[in-house]
Amino acid sequence: MSRGLPLLHRRRIVVAGVIGGITCASVAVGAAMAGQDDSSDTGKASVKAASSISCPAVEGSLPEIPAEAKAEVDRNLALLDTQLAEANKRLSTSQGEGGPNFVQNAILGPLADKRKSTLDRIATSIGRRAEKPTGLDALAECTLSGGDAGGAGAGTGAAPTAAASAAASADPAAESGAGADTGAGSGQTISCPDVAGQVGNVPAAAQAEVDRNLALLDTQLSEANKRLSTSQGEGGPNFVQNAILGPLADKRKSTIDRIKISFSRQGSTAPSGLDALAGCSLASG
Repeated sequence: MSRGLPLLHRRRIVVAGVIGGITCASVAVGAAMAGQDDSSDTGKASVKAASSISCPAVEGSLPEIPAEAKAEVDRNLALLDTQLAEANKRLSTSQGEGGPNFVQNAILGPLADKRKSTLDRIATSIGRRAEKPTGLDALAECTLSGGDAGGAGAGTGAAPTAAASAAASADPAAESGAGADTGAGSGQTISCPDVAGQVGNVPAAAQAEVDRNLALLDTQLSEANKRLSTSQGEGGPNFVQNAILGPLADKRKSTIDRIKISFSRQGSTAPSGLDALAGCSLASG
């Protein structure tokens, strides 16, 4: 049929076909580039997911362990593994939470505190039967390894994403929560239930150990209140709960567990309900 058309019409058809071909090719190239972008994003997501926490090995840094201390040291070495596993689980389930320094404040910092307490117990266990090892505190700090280490997702000081900022601005309750959490200008302090008044009659042979752990509870509370007063304006909603109150409750629970163990070693049973005293809350100063 094209043979019967005037020459000008035939040229217009050819040009239209070329333009149509270019349009289709452009769409195909655009789709391919979009596919590459999606692949890149997927790669980035995989990198973030690959981040994990790495801690210095402890067992290889210990001196010869006296037989009498072996069981207690082994329990604390196992506790170090448990603490690391819990921290890595928290890391994997908290993607996108908090603001700058979230991982340091809510995961790595509390993990270092737990490890330091556990390392102190290991050193004390060995020191009761042999020369007490020194320098174990240097093994308390852990770091992010692989994946998103050092990136914004790692909470190492990078600014929050635009989406996160927009979400916070769009949610007045969240902003209000952040202000309440940090206690900015409110003179808030942390208040914890009294444990000393609930331990009852302590076996004489356990008194010294119970007293040490009661003193440790006071130290933990003092450190948490200091952290509260020096962290005004840090983090986002739930910062205080994630970075201060939650870790404090974990430490208190471990210390209360040691008090209960002190009773059981002497054939006694600690008063029931002590575990309920682990949680603390904000109170007006």
